[in-house]
Amino acid sequence: MEWATLPFKKYADFTGRSRRKEYWSFVLLNLVCLFAAVFLENILGLSGMVLGFYGPLTVLLWLGFLVPGLAVSVRRLHDTDRSGWWVLLGFVPLLGLVLLVFMVLEGTRGPNAYGEDPKGFDAGSAAAVF
Repeated sequence: MEWATLPFKKYADFTGRSRRKEYWSFVLLNLVCLFAAVFLENILGLSGMVLGFYGPLTVLLWLGFLVPGLAVSVRRLHDTDRSGWWVLLGFVPLLGLVLLVFMVLEGTRGPNAYGEDPKGFDAGSAAAVF
């Protein structure tokens, strides 16, 4: 649970790097909360109140997850040694699949242009072993 809530602690921090575990735990938490909100809205009869489709709880939850979701996505891209601007691919139909591939890839080992390795891997000490 700590990995899933870590993006809220780094709410609007778009610098540094995030591991796959942090990103995907946050995505899972987001989906579980959204499904719970939709379920609750259906029980209470609140679904369809916003724009004819969404309920107020879903919209509030989406707004609450928006900034930390963008921030953890940018940090995840930084871990793969890519600029955070790649996150804009998510708004283009079908090209968003490229973004999905980037999120699944393992991060670069050792420090890169965006910071230290979040797994604590040091490329210099590993090179000395081999």
